[in-house]
Amino acid sequence: MTRKRTRSLLCLLLAALMLCLSACGKDDSGSGQGGDDVLLPISINGKEIRVGETTVQTLLDEGLEVSWVDEDYNRITVDPAAQLEANAYYTGGSIKVSDNMSFMISFTTDEEEVSLGQAVIARLELTTAAESDKSVLEAISFDGVPITELTQEKAAEKYPDWTGNEVMWLHYGLEYKYDLNFDISSGCLNKFAVERTYDVDWNG
Repeated sequence: MTRKRTRSLLCLLLAALMLCLSACGKDDSGSGQGGDDVLLPISINGKEIRVGETTVQTLLDEGLEVSWVDEDYNRITVDPAAQLEANAYYTGGSIKVSDNMSFMISFTTDEEEVSLGQAVIARLELTTAAESDKSVLEAISFDGVPITELTQEKAAEKYPDWTGNEVMWLHYGLEYKYDLNFDISSGCLNKFAVERTYDVDWNG
């Protein structure tokens, strides 16, 4: 009798342990939950940019105007055939959205030398304060939400696992970093940055 009770208790304890382990192992990385390391895409007029995946050539093929700062600090239209060093990180790129506003971008290369067109977008940043045309802002979305609708309150609701306050909402994962900044009086988004972490030569 005692042995049967002990065996039953052990079975119950094992079952409870398995349930706990199962719950802990569930993937809670859906974009609506702001998981530990989830890629959240950016769109311009329906053209998606996935930081860490989208190449410069993809942007050019979609008709976006991409430029960068050359060695003389002049902004020029990118030459997709220009060769870049391996394992390097390049800053100073931009994607024109309107006469008043551009995305600032950085791009990176992998273990081999590649053309600029094949370089991957590693970081993307946009400051919206300079753009007064609401239709331009409405054409830009963050994780499927038009940035005109992405208030601080909305961001806190959509990404409850992130941290911040009334002027910022942040998530720094092992692979992806998100930095959303808001106007303190209106709560509206006025700047955001998306970045993927790379182990590259920062002297590029």
